[in-house]
Amino acid sequence: MNSTIFSIGYIAIILVFFYFFLIRPQRQEAKKKESMLATLAVGDSVLTTAGFYGVVIGISDDTVILEFGNNKNCRIPMQKAAIVQIEKPEEAEDSEN
Repeated sequence: MNSTIFSIGYIAIILVFFYFFLIRPQRQEAKKKESMLATLAVGDSVLTTAGFYGVVIGISDDTVILEFGNNKNCRIPMQKAAIVQIEKPEEAEDSEN
């Protein structure tokens, strides 16, 4: 009888551990990224998962069109999920001053 109670207790402790150290932080990170992508606007500078910096020139449901380089001829559609970091134009001006 006691061994089954201890076994159930150990399983419960392991499940609580997994929730607080694996599942919960992953959900919080997903919410943070979702809120970041919700603020995405045309003209924002972004960093992609591939390490490229670009400027957003168009936004649809799942994709964004990014412009790379100084010649302004390289326009590539990408998924929103490929964006890692967003820098608003106002933030860039403030950091320069």
